[in-house]
Amino acid sequence: MAKIVCFGPGPRFKGGISNYNTSLAKTLDKDPDNEVHIVSWTNQYPSIIPREFVDKSSRSDFLEGTNIQVKYITNYNNPLSWTATAKYIKSLNPDKVIFQWAISIQGLPMGKIAKWLKKYSDAEIIFDLHFVIQKEGSTVDETFTKMGIKHADTYIAHAYKTVDELKTLYPGRDFEVNETGERSNSKTTVIKLFHPVYDLYQPDPDFDVDAFKKSLGLKEHVFLYFGFIRKYKGLHNAIHAFKKVTGQRDDVSFLICGEEFWATLDTSKLSTKIKRGIFGVAQKLLLKNKESEQDYRPLSLVDELGLGDSAVVKNEFIPNEDVHKYFQAADCSILYYLTATPSGVESLTYNFELPILATRVGHFPETIEDGFNGYLAEPEDIDSMAEQMIRFLDHPLPGENVRESAKEMSWDNYVKAILHD
Repeated sequence: MAKIVCFGPGPRFKGGISNYNTSLAKTLDKDPDNEVHIVSWTNQYPSIIPREFVDKSSRSDFLEGTNIQVKYITNYNNPLSWTATAKYIKSLNPDKVIFQWAISIQGLPMGKIAKWLKKYSDAEIIFDLHFVIQKEGSTVDETFTKMGIKHADTYIAHAYKTVDELKTLYPGRDFEVNETGERSNSKTTVIKLFHPVYDLYQPDPDFDVDAFKKSLGLKEHVFLYFGFIRKYKGLHNAIHAFKKVTGQRDDVSFLICGEEFWATLDTSKLSTKIKRGIFGVAQKLLLKNKESEQDYRPLSLVDELGLGDSAVVKNEFIPNEDVHKYFQAADCSILYYLTATPSGVESLTYNFELPILATRVGHFPETIEDGFNGYLAEPEDIDSMAEQMIRFLDHPLPGENVRESAKEMSWDNYVKAILHD
């Protein structure tokens, strides 16, 4: 029997990394010979960050029917809990510990936990890298990243761009890169995989798409933006591009689903004001780009550009049980990102067999074949983005193409590589 610990946010948290960690654990749990544990944060970030991270909307339980055991123990703000986490994981006597690495600020606690386990346990320490170079970019990112991931026996990367970044981060380290999961005896193994296609959310064959579209006032053709509203995701550019499309077509809607990332707390509360103030100062001191994302409000463009009858906005966290409705109502997904690492929204889109309209940034040219499973626009080029939207309307892409391009990107294939000895 293999004992495996998946360290990362448990299912009570919002966001793609929580979904990812849960999906990984569920796939590992399919094999009755595996004993699977999720060891989770209780608080993932410094307390000064002005945001609500816990999912208080969803009613469904992703772990129902599994044998997965969950332990919420790690508090970013309590170093004593870091040692307690490491000791708890060791007590499970795991064969593998898989850390979800998704933000550099977690480098201090995760590095300490991994270092302790490396010294006092026999488990293989695996870091699943969602990035190496932080999107936002601060003066301490590289330091925290080096600190956080250096004790890994094995790395997983979702794109060759990430592999290259890892090699740049540790220029004196010898890496053996493969796509099978075979471990090197003399070098640090990097398994180049992919972001698996989410299967937590499934289409409902009985769902009345037409009635749902009518209830929202959606027109015949629907472009979808789904997920947290962050500046690097480029929603402001997508809205401007959509405005150009409406100048040529009157049968289109832009369905925008997701909460503004920095607008989840009551700003009238003194505690929120204090957090926003302290966090704003920290951003100005540490971020390379001094502009604060706390004030990023692209949804105001909907009214400013007169798109009230063409854009439908759901500025809220979408509960798990409702996710399928918005993807089933859409014709394609819009990912006009400024920068990109393998995306949970991309993976989710593939699960619903929707084509993707994305920018030529990050890994997108690796996973999106222009004219087959999506269309690619030039970054920061509004005209190019609008052209790809019109191109999609004139030449829609079949779901069969999406299914074909994603057929190897399953969680089963992913786990097979992780468990390869």
